[in-house]
Amino acid sequence: MTDNSTKSPWIDRFKKMGVAAFLFFLIKGLVWLAIFFGLGKWLKSLF
Repeated sequence: MTDNSTKSPWIDRFKKMGVAAFLFFLIKGLVWLAIFFGLGKWLKSLF
């Protein structure tokens, strides 16, 4: 048996995706965080 069975499936998935896909999802997540942070600040200013 290989050691891949002991590793988590997330590591194998990230390796298959590649760096470009990882950066895409990272930037996408940061954009969503910025949107929700701005929306929360805007709603807070309304009340």
